[in-house]
Amino acid sequence: MGSLERRVRFHGRGGQGVVTAAQILAAAAHETGAFGLASPWFGPERRGAPVLAYARIAPVPPRDRSQIQAPDLVVVLEENLLEVLDVTSGVPPGGWIVVNSGRPPSSLRLARELDAATVDATSIALEHTHQPAVNTAVLGAVVRATGLVPFEALEAAIRDVLSLRLPPAVVAQNVEAARAAFEATRLGRSAGGRTYPPVSRWLPTVHDLPPGLATEWRETPFGPIGPGSSIANRTGGWRVNRPVLDAAKCTDCQLCWLYCPDGSIARGEGTILLRYEHCKGCGVCAAVCAPGAIRMVREGLEVMA
Repeated sequence: MGSLERRVRFHGRGGQGVVTAAQILAAAAHETGAFGLASPWFGPERRGAPVLAYARIAPVPPRDRSQIQAPDLVVVLEENLLEVLDVTSGVPPGGWIVVNSGRPPSSLRLARELDAATVDATSIALEHTHQPAVNTAVLGAVVRATGLVPFEALEAAIRDVLSLRLPPAVVAQNVEAARAAFEATRLGRSAGGRTYPPVSRWLPTVHDLPPGLATEWRETPFGPIGPGSSIANRTGGWRVNRPVLDAAKCTDCQLCWLYCPDGSIARGEGTILLRYEHCKGCGVCAAVCAPGAIRMVREGLEVMA
């Protein structure tokens, strides 16, 4: 690995375009005459689950396709990941972090101080593309903060990569989202001092398994559960949007209860009850709600009932 190689690690959630962001950044490097290599790191995650991707930019073709443990730049597409994950892990002195956040960089509290940039990429994406995929908007902030590639190279890469899967009008919307984010990016330095609990795992490794047993069980008020239990692993933090119920409009038809893929809706007395512990914000309930009693709102913009 040469000293001139620039290593970028992307943190986000499924559906935000994390892998595509790495691909676009690598393509932008090619637009400048350098070489780029993008590689994803994920399993069978569903929409909303944490996803990693990596990009390497170098004057010679990168050959290392492994995970990036010491990135020069960390790009966080979902701010609430900062609450549960030390995204600064491995970043050397002089490294950068770019976060999708409406707050100024100085308000970010991480495990340690870093040069930081923030941009409300979610609002920009919803305004320009009408979708919560924030990858192109965040890349506009990356270019503004780091100068890793010129904006013209990023624009060309967005057109090259997205034109393979999206109509021209939507590609143009993504370019405008990147441009708007470039102009709205705020630069500064994050705060440090945040501590994180030990990393938890959904399932044990082979070294943790007792002979003859598939899981390690523990007692809870709900009965014995294993490491993969939904009781132990609250997945509601995956969502960007969440459903809000207007009980006065609810006819108790229970179509939302029937179609909810996460079992996050319960049947109550004359109306349904929204349970947010595992709600991913997929919007299926709002889509099937005939009387319009359920609507989707951005997470944090309205107090839960």
